[in-house]
Amino acid sequence: AMATASEELEAKQAAAQEEGGEEEDDDEEEAPAEGSGDAAAAKKKKKNKKKKKKKAAGEDGDEDAVNLKGAGPVMPLGLDANAKLMNQLSLLTQSAGQRDGSPAGASEDHRFWGTQPMRSAANERQLEEGPIEPVDKVVSEEPYKLPGGFFWCTLNIDEEKEMNEVYSLLNENYVEDDDNMFRFDYSIPFLRWALKPPEYTTDWHLGVRAEKSLKLVGFITAIPAEVRAWGRTFKSVEINFLCVHKKLRSKRLAPMLIKEVTRRVNMKGIFQAVYTAGAVLPTPVASCRYYHRSLNPKKLIEVGFSRLAPRMTMARTLRLYKLPDTPTLQNLQPLQKKHVPSATKLLAQHLNHFKLATSFNEAEFEHWFMTRPDVVYCFVLESPLTGEVSDMFSFYALPSTIIGNEKYPTLKAAYAFYNVCTTCSYQALMQDALIMAKQLDFDVFNALNILNNEETLKDLKFGIGDGNLQYYLYNWACSEMAPRDVGLVLL
Repeated sequence: AMATASEELEAKQAAAQEEGGEEEDDDEEEAPAEGSGDAAAAKKKKKNKKKKKKKAAGEDGDEDAVNLKGAGPVMPLGLDANAKLMNQLSLLTQSAGQRDGSPAGASEDHRFWGTQPMRSAANERQLEEGPIEPVDKVVSEEPYKLPGGFFWCTLNIDEEKEMNEVYSLLNENYVEDDDNMFRFDYSIPFLRWALKPPEYTTDWHLGVRAEKSLKLVGFITAIPAEVRAWGRTFKSVEINFLCVHKKLRSKRLAPMLIKEVTRRVNMKGIFQAVYTAGAVLPTPVASCRYYHRSLNPKKLIEVGFSRLAPRMTMARTLRLYKLPDTPTLQNLQPLQKKHVPSATKLLAQHLNHFKLATSFNEAEFEHWFMTRPDVVYCFVLESPLTGEVSDMFSFYALPSTIIGNEKYPTLKAAYAFYNVCTTCSYQALMQDALIMAKQLDFDVFNALNILNNEETLKDLKFGIGDGNLQYYLYNWACSEMAPRDVGLVLL
C-alpha cells in the first residue's frame, strides 16, 4: 500500500510539473484564495498582511508559536557564548517579541493549549493523578479538514525521495539562530533512528502537502513509549519534529498537525503523550536546563559560537578545557549485542529511581543504544565476576550547519543520553563520555540537568545555558517535579 501511495504521489508530481512545474517562489503558497482579485490586488493584500503581522501577533497567531520538540534542540552553546543564540526554541513563532525571548507563557498567548487536556494549577487541585479526559471518549474516524490548498499525507521514511523531502523541510525551516549563523542538521540516518523504533506506526509520520506543487510544507511525528509518572505507568507517545514551512506560518497548520496526529494516536487506543518545548505552555510537569561543555574551544571561538572570557587568552582557554587523551576507566568498550540483556536490566533498575521515566525492553534497548556512527554511541563496563554490564554511558549526535563558513561547515554537538554507574563515580563516567566524544571529533557536549547529571556539571566545566526546556504530559494530571526527578530524554 505504501509503495502504491508513493507511486501515485510521483505521478501527481510529474503531472504538476507538466502543467507548469514546481513554483520557483514559495510565496505563491501564501497567495489569497481563488476569486480574491487580480495579481496586483493579491500582492497588495500580501503587503498589507505583512504590515499587520506585528499587530496581530499574539492575537490569532499564538497556536503556531510553539516548538513541540522531543528533546527540544537548544542551540548548543559553550561558556561565555552570546546569550541570544539560546532562545531558538519557539520554532513556529510569528511574533517578533517572542523571537527575541519575550514571555510566551501567558494563557492569552496560548489559547489553543488552553483548550487541550493539560495539567494546570486549577485541575491539579481538582483532579486525581491520571487521565484528564475519559479514556472511552469517541474518536472521529475522519481526518481534520485542512485550509484550502493543502492535503494530508503519510510519509514513508524508508522511501528515499520522501525521506529527502522531510530532511529538506527540517533543514530549511526547523531551528535556526537569529543571526543566521547556525542551523540544525538532522541527518537522514538520525531521522530514521528517531522515527523507527520497534512497534512504530507509519500512520504517525504525518505530513501536509500543497495541492498545487505537492510540496511537503508541514510535518509532525509520534512514536510509541511506555511512560511512568509518579509511580503510575501508562501507554503513551513521544511527539516530535513539529515543523511548518516558514512562509506558511499564518495558515495555522501547526494546531491542525497537533490535532490530527492526536486523532491518529487515539485511534490506536492511546490517549497520553509526552513532549518538550522551550516555550512555557499550560502547564509543564518539569522545567529543566541545558548545560554545555566545550570540547574544541578554538573552533567554537573562531566560528562565533562562543568568545574568549575576559582576561583569557586562547592558550589558557585550551588548557582550561583540555581532557585526557584516553578514557580513565579500564576495559571500557562499545556496547555489543551480547551486552543488551544485562544492560537493559541495568538501565531499568536505574530509571526506577526517577518520578518521570520511560522503560525499554531488549528490542527497544538494542535499537536506541547500539552504536550507529554519527547518530548514537554507547560504551559499557563489564563486571569481571559476572560478565554483565555494570556501568554505561551514551550520547547522540546532532550537528549544526555553520552558514557561510567554508573553513568550518559543520558544528558537531554531542547530547548526553542515558548513563548508569555502579562500580565507578558518576563524574568518572561523565568524564570518559567527554573524552570519547572528543576522540570522535565532537566540538561541544550538551547535557540537561536531569537524571544524575547535575552533580558533575560544575566540576567537569559545563557552562549553564540560557532558557529552560519544559517537559509536558498530554492528558495526564500530576504534580510538578524537579529536574533531578526526570529520568526521560527526548530527542
